[in-house]
Amino acid sequence: MERIIETDSRPSITSGVPLLQQQSNDDRELGSTTNSKWKQIVNRRIPIVAWMPTYTATFFFQDLLAGFTVALTEIPQGIAYALVAGLPSQYGLYSGLMDGLMYFIFGGCKDINVGPTAILALFVQPHVRNMGPDATVLLTFISGVLIFTAGILHLGFLVEFFSVPVISGFTTAAALSIASSQLKSLMGIPGSANQFLEAWQSFFKNITKARLWDSVLGFVSIIVLFGFREIRRFGSMTNKPEWSRNRNILGRCIFLLSLAGNALVVISGATIGYVAKRYYNATPLSLTGEVDGGLPPFGWPPFSTSNNGTYFSFSTMLSNYGSVIAFCPLVAFLEHIAIVKAFTKGKMIDATQELIALGLGNIAGSFVRSMPVTGSFTRTAVNNASGAKTTTSTLITSLLLLLALGVLTGAFKYIPKSTLAAVVLVSMYYLCEFHIFLVMWRTKKLDLIPLSATLIFSLLLSLEYGIIIGIASNLVFVLYDSARPKLYIENITIEDQVIYLIRPKGSLYFPSAEYFREEILKVCSERKSVVVIDGEFVRNIDGTAAKSLAHLLDDLEYKNQKLVLWNFSAEITNICIGDNEKLIDRFKNGELTSIIQESFVQITQGEANEI
Repeated sequence: MERIIETDSRPSITSGVPLLQQQSNDDRELGSTTNSKWKQIVNRRIPIVAWMPTYTATFFFQDLLAGFTVALTEIPQGIAYALVAGLPSQYGLYSGLMDGLMYFIFGGCKDINVGPTAILALFVQPHVRNMGPDATVLLTFISGVLIFTAGILHLGFLVEFFSVPVISGFTTAAALSIASSQLKSLMGIPGSANQFLEAWQSFFKNITKARLWDSVLGFVSIIVLFGFREIRRFGSMTNKPEWSRNRNILGRCIFLLSLAGNALVVISGATIGYVAKRYYNATPLSLTGEVDGGLPPFGWPPFSTSNNGTYFSFSTMLSNYGSVIAFCPLVAFLEHIAIVKAFTKGKMIDATQELIALGLGNIAGSFVRSMPVTGSFTRTAVNNASGAKTTTSTLITSLLLLLALGVLTGAFKYIPKSTLAAVVLVSMYYLCEFHIFLVMWRTKKLDLIPLSATLIFSLLLSLEYGIIIGIASNLVFVLYDSARPKLYIENITIEDQVIYLIRPKGSLYFPSAEYFREEILKVCSERKSVVVIDGEFVRNIDGTAAKSLAHLLDDLEYKNQKLVLWNFSAEITNICIGDNEKLIDRFKNGELTSIIQESFVQITQGEANEI
C-alpha cells in the first residue's frame, strides 16, 4: 500500500486498484496451485482419471484382445485353484470379478491381472476344511482391510525386509506343496492331504487305488500343456522384420494358440467327461460334480458361521486363523509387488497405490464370496504378451468371467479332476525357482542358507514357519555385517610422529560398538600418537556406540594418545556430546594437518606438565 501511495499520491478511489488486481492475481495463482495439487493427488490415487481422457478405440481393441486371452487362462485356473482350496469350483470365478473392477479404477500397472492364485489357495485350504467356505470369504475381507490400511499408513517399505533368497525359497516350497496335494486328483486316488509330507505319505499308501483312465487323462493333459507352453517360442504378437508377412501371421496364431492352452485342455477334458458320463453307467473318470450356476450372491462377508453342526463365532474364527491372518495379506502383497516390479520395466512403483488397489479388490471381492486375491504372474505375463494398453483389460476379463458364470457353469460339472490337477501341476512347475540355487552358488554362496532354510522348513513345518525362519536366518547375516563394520586404517609416520587415520564405512550401532573400540585399541598401539576417526561416511550412531567412543577416549588418554573425531555431522556430534560432555573438544572440522599438529602440541604439553 505504501508503494502505491508513493507512486500516485492523489486522493483517488482508483489508487487502490493495482493492489486489488495484484491480490486478485495472487488469489488466482494460489487457487491454481491448490487445484494443481489436488489434481495430482486425484491422478495418483485414482489412475483411471489420468489416462481415460486420452483413451482411444485402438487401445480398446488391444485391451479387448488381451482381456479375452487372459480370461481363457483364468477360467480354468480359477476353477482349479478353488479345488486346491477345497472350495466349490465357482468360487474360483467369483474371485475374478470385483478385484478386476477395483484394479481397473485404482490400479497403476497396465499388465497386472489380479485374481486367485495357488499360494493363497493353499493358505485357506485347512480353514475351509475346518470352518467351511465362509472362512475363506471372511479371510478375504480381513486381508483386504489389512492391506488397505497398510497402504493408507504407507507401509509398503515392509516388502524390503524380504530378500530374494527368502521369496524364492518360499515360492518354490509353496509350488511343491501345491503340486504334491494334486497328485491324488491327477490319478483318481481317493482322500485328501494338505501338507507336503502328508501328501506323499498318503499318495504312496493309496497308490494301488489309482484309477486307470484318470491317470491316463491326467498325464496326457500334462504332456499337451507342456506342448502348448513350448510352442510359444515359435510365435509372437509383434511383427518381426526378419519374418515374412505370412510368417508373422502364423507367429501370431501360434502365440494365441499357446495362450489358450489351458482352456483348450479343460474344454477337451469336459467333452470327454460329458461323453463318458452319458454313455457309461459308471463313468471311468472322477468329475468335478455339480456347480452352482448364476451370479454370485451379494452381501456382507460372514462374521460367524456353522459347519458340520459346529458354530464358529467371529472371535473363534479369528483364533482358528492363527498366523494366517497376518501371513495371507503379507504374502498377497509380496506376490503383487514382485510381479509389478517385473512388468513396470524401469518405471517408478507406487507401492502405496498398489496396496490400496489390492486392498480394495479383496474388500469388494468378499461381498461376492471371493477367495483372497493378488497379482498372478502367469496371467500377467499373458496380459503383457497380448498387448494390453491399460487396466481396461482387467475389467474385460472380469466381465467375461461373469458371462461364464451365467452361461457355462452347467458344463463345469463334467470337467475331470485329473485335467484340473494337470493345469495346476504345470503351473506349479513354472513357479518353482530351482535355477536360483545355481545363480547363488555362482554369486554369493551365503545366500544359499536363507534360501535352503526357507524351502526346507516351509515343506517340513508350514509355509508360515518357513518364511519366519528364512527371514530370521537372513537377519543373522545382516546383523553380523552391522556388528562388523568395515574399517579402513592408515598408519602414517611423519618425522617420528605417528598418526592413525580410521575411516568407518557405515553407521555405528550397538552391535558394532565393542568391536569398533577393540579394533582401534588393537591397531593403534603406538604411544604418544594421534588417532583420527574420519566420520564422513558415518550416517548415524546410537547411544551405545556414543558411549563406546567415550570409553575409547579414556583408553587412549591412558596411553597418552590423542583422539580426534573429524568430519562428523552435527547430528552425530550432538548425540555423542549429549552422552558425554568430555567429547566436546574432540570433534573437529577443517584442515586435518593443523588439527593433527595441534594434537601433538597438546601431547607434548601434557608430558611437560607431568614432569
